[in-house]
Amino acid sequence: MTFLDRGEAGRLLAERLEFMRGKPLVVLGLPRGGVVVASEVAVALEAPLDVLVVRKLGVPFQPELGMGAIGEDGVRILNDDVVQATGVTDAEIAAVETRERVELERRARCYRGERPRAALEGRTAVVVDDGIATGSTARAACQVARARGAARVVLAVPVAPPGWQARIGNDADEFVSLATPDIFFAIGQYYVEFSDTSDEEVVRCLERAARQASSLTEQDRQRRPGSDDPLSHDEEVVVEAGAIRLGGHLTVPEHAIGLVMFAHGSGSSRHSQRNRYVAGVLHRAAIGTLLFDLLTEAEERDRWNVFDVGLLAGRLVAATEWVRAEPAVAGLPVGYFGASTGAAAALWAAAELGPDVTAVVSRGGRPDLAGARLAEVTAPTLFIVGGSDDVVLELNQQAASNLRCENRLVVVAGATHLFEEPGTLQTASEAARDWFKSRFLRSHHRLG
Repeated sequence: MTFLDRGEAGRLLAERLEFMRGKPLVVLGLPRGGVVVASEVAVALEAPLDVLVVRKLGVPFQPELGMGAIGEDGVRILNDDVVQATGVTDAEIAAVETRERVELERRARCYRGERPRAALEGRTAVVVDDGIATGSTARAACQVARARGAARVVLAVPVAPPGWQARIGNDADEFVSLATPDIFFAIGQYYVEFSDTSDEEVVRCLERAARQASSLTEQDRQRRPGSDDPLSHDEEVVVEAGAIRLGGHLTVPEHAIGLVMFAHGSGSSRHSQRNRYVAGVLHRAAIGTLLFDLLTEAEERDRWNVFDVGLLAGRLVAATEWVRAEPAVAGLPVGYFGASTGAAAALWAAAELGPDVTAVVSRGGRPDLAGARLAEVTAPTLFIVGGSDDVVLELNQQAASNLRCENRLVVVAGATHLFEEPGTLQTASEAARDWFKSRFLRSHHRLG
């Protein structure tokens, strides 16, 4: 994936982070280039933007090689491997740090001016840069955010090298990257335009975000599903599936018209960025969501369980019985959203529950794995497949022909199996939203 410039990278990154809209968060950009990316994210998510000033510590005789990084509040990160390989002394490190701290403090004053630092206590800090190279700067930034009281730290970048999460370790709670190419030399190789960002441009980005923040009234914020409105639910839950307890996250907007339960695919979990993106689109249509793990951590270690569609479907059925007893969603029509093998589980469970399931959506799914249960499905079913996902497209076409219920196949042009191409996940999410919304409203009409 190649980005036209940092602005485009920020807009695409905002699409991936759409599931966070309405949450209590602050977007933190790393100067200079990272602020340009972060400003697009903040504007799209209608979130406050602040600058998080960090400085790379370059090896004295090879400044482009980072041996560590420093941040505000006295944070310092050293890359022990680089320090040992280059033989840099403690005195040399101290001299570089002293020089870089002067520049760090100058930039902080220049960028913020008289504005106070954004409050992070109890909020999610979304740390954004234009890419990850060694990871030292990003680690320092995450530590600064944590030290300032962030309840959760999400590190989000357009591009990063393989294994980048391991370089950051526990300094971030969640990682988002649009591209992780196998061959990685430098961040700039993934941008058509990657010129230096000036201090003036950083200030303009911060001022732009500040103007937007001031234009959002408190009433506007309260109207957004998933905001601090006490009548909406947004909480971690424990889903009881018989004797098994599974981690989940339940979100119910005010005046919800239905609830969608997510059945994730192989190798995924309730933290799936794609499913959370879809959930965010559903929330804005007054549709509640339950994202939960179909397997325990111990069960996931056995790869056979991941592809045991009967087991996964049984968990989905049990979770449906559990959720119907939850006061926050009592009486709401229920739908299933499944991806990959999770789509087969969703169709299997829908066949078992019959009219208790109002609608099913399969995104890039393997409905063929539901086997003979396909013919028993009565819930209106939407198949969403990438136009460039040839094998799965054929499997979905065959599955649709085996269904006896209302169904439709939507092909998203240019999309591959994971819908990573710009705009394709949004298209798929909006198709799912429209399918669920129309079927939920139809269900309410029948009941009325």
